[in-house]
Order: sequence, then structure tokens, then C-alpha cells
Amino acid sequence: MITVESQRAVRSAPILPTTTRLGAVRIAVTSRDRALAIWRDVVGLELLSEDAEALHLGVGLTELITLELGAAHPVRDRSLGLYHVAIHVPTRAALAQMVVRALQRRVRISPTDHLVSEAVYLWDHDNNGIEITFETPWRGHIGDGEDGFYVRTVDGTPHSGREAIDLDDLLGELGEKPVLEPAMLAGTRIGHIHLHVNDLEQAMRYYRDGIGYGGLFIMRRFGMGDLGLDYPPHAIAFNIWSGPDAAQQPPGHAGLRHFHVVVPDQATLDAVRTRLKSIGAEAADSNEGLVSRDPAGNLVKVVIG
Repeated sequence: MITVESQRAVRSAPILPTTTRLGAVRIAVTSRDRALAIWRDVVGLELLSEDAEALHLGVGLTELITLELGAAHPVRDRSLGLYHVAIHVPTRAALAQMVVRALQRRVRISPTDHLVSEAVYLWDHDNNGIEITFETPWRGHIGDGEDGFYVRTVDGTPHSGREAIDLDDLLGELGEKPVLEPAMLAGTRIGHIHLHVNDLEQAMRYYRDGIGYGGLFIMRRFGMGDLGLDYPPHAIAFNIWSGPDAAQQPPGHAGLRHFHVVVPDQATLDAVRTRLKSIGAEAADSNEGLVSRDPAGNLVKVVIG
């Protein structure tokens, strides 16, 4: 019999304003051209600008991903850092367009139906994880009750939350004579980030009690946790799947460099600083705003925007 995990000690309302969002994510890569072959040609982000240090990619005028050049080695397995960055698209057809771009280039993908969202997972050539997500909250809900954690459709039917997407149905969004698009649509955004950490409780305390996201759940039997604001889906997820002795990437390896939490005003930024210091977390001022590391060493920049 599976023990029901009570979320009473985890669940909390967010402290951050609901206008808080995730900003650009900086990820190191080993090769400009191989990185663009995935992030631009498959994911569909535009190359907004580039310099000797980095490629700046996004949609319209909004930078979403910064690819830092110069890594000598790909991401080391079973390490801390990025599990995946999730790029949320505004339409199901945009998700289908991305699938077509991947299939055309024979890029391995993992299309997964989470019920409250449809997600297509892939990896760049340095093993940086990417998720492209279309949110579908009207199809069902996730929760926990007396019978344990569950995923159910709107009519109450249980759902695994990990089923394969019907690709024929998804590609049908493009119609009988599809016009293939090379780039993501306006409204595409960084929806959430999923991190490898060492300890679930420490990560929850940092992102909930320090940064100020609302605690959603910790599923110890799956080894993961989740936080968000007051609307679905999550904003920060974390797992311990790399193991208790996992470490950050060694110098010279690809992987996550930092991500931005964008808050609406100075008062919110000051409150984050105070909360982080109250729980004993690092919180240093920078010309961008506030720089901090979570207990696993993942670098977070809190900025006003």
C-alpha cells in the first residue's frame, strides 16, 4: 500500500506578486553552430544578437535564452543544475510546428501528455534539457486528497500524467495544407524551470520561504517538488534524481549559469532580500538586482522588470 503524502506542511500561498515572471535563462554551450541547430532551427527562437561571449535568443524583442559560448565539455551526467528549461507556447499549433521542425531534422523528442499541459522534451547537443509546453488546464487538474496525490480529467477519470501525446492529433492542428513556420509565435515565454538539487526540503524552503513562491507539493516517493504563484502551472520544479552526492558542473562544462526571477518593483526586491537573509541564504546586491544561490548552488538573479 502506498503511503499518502500529506502536503499540509508544504502548501502555502505565494508571497511574491502574481506579476512575477521568469526572465532570460543563461546556459553554457560548446559550439555556436551546434547550439543554433537546436535552439534556433528546432525550438524556433530567433537569434536577436550575438557577441564574442554569448548568443541572445528570443521572440520579438524579448530575450528568453542566453547561450554562453566557450564551454569545453558537454553537461556531465548526474550533476546539479538544469534538468530542463520550459518554453511555453501560446497555441497548440505552435507546439505542433516545433514537433515538425524536430522531425524534419531527425532530432529525438519525447512528447508527453501531463493532462494539464502537453510537453515535448528534447536536448541540445550538450545535453541541456529543453521542454516546450502548451498549457491545457481545462482538461483536468492535479491535487492531493485522502486517496493520495492524483491527476484526474474534468469528469474525474484518473490519468497517469505521463502518457504519450497523440502525435497524429497534435499535427492535425496544422490543417490539411500546413504552412510550416521557422520561428515561435509572439507570446512565447519562459514558463518554468526544473532543477537538479540535493535536498527536497532545503530547496522548498529556499524557493518558498526565501524567494517567495507558493509551495505546491513535495512527492518524496518520486523525489521531486514544485512551487508556483496562485495560478497553474508551476514556476519552479526540482528533483533529487542526480543523487545525494551530485555536484555542480566542473569548470569548463556546459550547463546552467543562472536564471532570472523578474519582480515588479523595488519593494518586492527588498522583501526577497530580507527573506533570504532570514533563512540564512546568500543574498548579494549586484548591478542587475539581487544575486543568490540556492542550497544546491544554482545561481538565481532577482531583478526588477
